[in-house]
Amino acid sequence: MAETITVLGSGAMATACSILLAEHSEQSVTLWARNPAHAETMDSERENRRLLPGVRIPDSVTITADIAAAVEGAGLLVAAIPTKFLREALTGISPHLSGNRPVVSVIKGLENETFLRPSEIIAEVLGERAVVALGGPSHAEEISRRLPASVVAASGDLKLAQRVQQTFSTDRFRVYTNPDIIGVELAGALKNVIAIAAGICDGLEYGDNAKSALMTRGLVEITRFGMALGAEAGTFTGLAGIGDLITTCISPYGRNRMVGERLGKGETLGEILDSMDAVAEGVTTTKSVYELAEQKEIDMPITAEVYRVLFEDKSPAEATNSLMLRPHRSE
Repeated sequence: MAETITVLGSGAMATACSILLAEHSEQSVTLWARNPAHAETMDSERENRRLLPGVRIPDSVTITADIAAAVEGAGLLVAAIPTKFLREALTGISPHLSGNRPVVSVIKGLENETFLRPSEIIAEVLGERAVVALGGPSHAEEISRRLPASVVAASGDLKLAQRVQQTFSTDRFRVYTNPDIIGVELAGALKNVIAIAAGICDGLEYGDNAKSALMTRGLVEITRFGMALGAEAGTFTGLAGIGDLITTCISPYGRNRMVGERLGKGETLGEILDSMDAVAEGVTTTKSVYELAEQKEIDMPITAEVYRVLFEDKSPAEATNSLMLRPHRSE
């Protein structure tokens, strides 16, 4: 069945999703960019030159800054807006939406202060509706160039998850279904926190042993946090959990890992963020995860040290010492 799809956002992942979805010739795809000048440039150049240089956006993808035109007739919405901007963006979009159209979220973060997951923000602003979280190891730079990838479509609505599975699947993009949307969203958010720590390891040149140990213990933290909030333990051993964690912690494309590396080399957080074109979700997510873990008394030592480096000016070397000198315990 033909599908009309609107991608909300114009970042790297939004662009990659529009390119991916357009591979199905029977699908009509529109990409909505909030900034009219950006939309016009992308439309004329057929390229997101700032974030995905050299990758052509198919002519079949409609690019517009007119939200009313973008969502008209769309049977499926794909939300690809960073968490920190999601509520504001959806508030402006909501008057133009009619009906109870489902949403696919490719967003990885937790909102500050409310601690809401992207699917919960979507439901709160747009009204209760079915949401699928698409998660797993999926850098936009590789997806847009048709390099093989596998992800999961998570929702309590299995039929919708299966519909999204068919909508997104290609011969280079494999989609599995998963009923645990809580786990998939939390895994996607928390892996960015651990990626900052992994980048710090790289910046301090601590080597492979340290980074491997950090990722392993980081997965323990992610799982502990997720289960405390109602997720299934098995989700964190799958693509959305360890799969996404590995990619984010080792890839040269990883913005959060790069933030950590630059911190490890002595730059300040302000200097790093001021120089970045894209959003590093892990910075704001660290604040949310740390505060919620404190509130719920969840033991998160790596997250706590990343928080202190980011927001309390603790040096990366001192943070490492704090972790290495913790009391001995069994694994």
